[in-house]
Amino acid sequence: MSDGETTEQAIDRLVERSLAHAVFTGRREFLALVGASTAAAALASVFPVAAAKALAQEKLGPPEKKDLKVGFIPITCATPIIMAEPMGFYRKHGLNVSVVKASGWAMIRDLSINKETDATHMLSPMPLAISMGAGSQGVPYVMPAVENINGQAITLATRHKEVKSAADFKGFKFAVPFDYSMHNFLLRYVVAEAGLDPDRDIQIRVVPPPEMVANLRAGNLDGYLAPDPFNQRAVHEEVGFIWMLSKDIWPGHPCCAFAARREMSETAPNTFGALFRAIVDATRYAHERKNRKEIAAAIAPRNFLNQPLEVVEAVLTGEFDNGLGQKLSVPDRIDFDPFPYQSMAVWILTQMKRWGYVKGDLDYKAVAEQVFLADQCRQVMKSLGVRAPEKNMVAHVFAHGRQKTFDPTRPEEYLKAFPIKRV
Repeated sequence: MSDGETTEQAIDRLVERSLAHAVFTGRREFLALVGASTAAAALASVFPVAAAKALAQEKLGPPEKKDLKVGFIPITCATPIIMAEPMGFYRKHGLNVSVVKASGWAMIRDLSINKETDATHMLSPMPLAISMGAGSQGVPYVMPAVENINGQAITLATRHKEVKSAADFKGFKFAVPFDYSMHNFLLRYVVAEAGLDPDRDIQIRVVPPPEMVANLRAGNLDGYLAPDPFNQRAVHEEVGFIWMLSKDIWPGHPCCAFAARREMSETAPNTFGALFRAIVDATRYAHERKNRKEIAAAIAPRNFLNQPLEVVEAVLTGEFDNGLGQKLSVPDRIDFDPFPYQSMAVWILTQMKRWGYVKGDLDYKAVAEQVFLADQCRQVMKSLGVRAPEKNMVAHVFAHGRQKTFDPTRPEEYLKAFPIKRV
């Protein structure tokens, strides 16, 4: 600590130095060339520095704004965001939050971009896409925490019980909830690994999750890769069966997440920090399986999921009927782990490029670091007594497909090895 420097000022200086070390290569030359103030301004343009400082000091001031609106889609992936209202996690962290239900992902995106919500439930690819201006106007977003891992499935109409392999999907009509979704990318991955081209051999439509079961019943769809509870709801209504859980494609894959405009994290760092802590706290609670029935009862009612309690319990507990007369016990059918590995972002970006959603050269690591706030999540997890990973990037092991291990340090090499792609 320098003479006359307070503890808080010292922490701020260390945070800025650490971030510069992480972001700028040749940082000494860069600082000598542009000066410290210019470097700090450049860093702030791509990183929520104020929020990082507040979180590092672990003593947030009073929230700049206590009354907040947080958007959500009525699916079990949103469990931490939803349950935090009726179960008091927002109040615990000094906030008065109303969760705002949206019918589809385009609506959730537009509410957030237009500042009609303060923060939002998003599919984990969405903050990456919006930040890059893919599929919408470009607005910088941050994704400080994953909400759920696993928690999806491929559900087929009951007339397709003879299907043995994804190669049998040729000519099928599938639904996914959004183009920029793990659902879309995992479905494409499975279909392509079976030798089919997802853009030519099947049809993929965007259908809001609450409308999927009705479309399956009406014969408009052969199946969907969707979030729950709509896989289990199809079984409940005897119109479909669960063909494959998404955890059997990529165990521990990210699904939905907590996201906010980067502007919000910078202009209201105390509010952002309190909201961040509330979400991570709720996610920690949801991870404990002993709490799942209590949570199901809190989120099943009409103002939240509007689903039968037995359907929500089947999803959250992993004790379920798959629609083929089998009673299964899969405790990690859905799980809750907030850590946003930046390597997950890199995999998502490879698939966005693979299928033509982004074009040209892509700095995978830089985009991942700007959007997936792994360092801040680690700080929040540790402050709440939750064990946090030490690395932001790890290799991911797939249970399905030929390339079993994804090395995030070699994304282009990984991408080039796929025989079916749009690149």
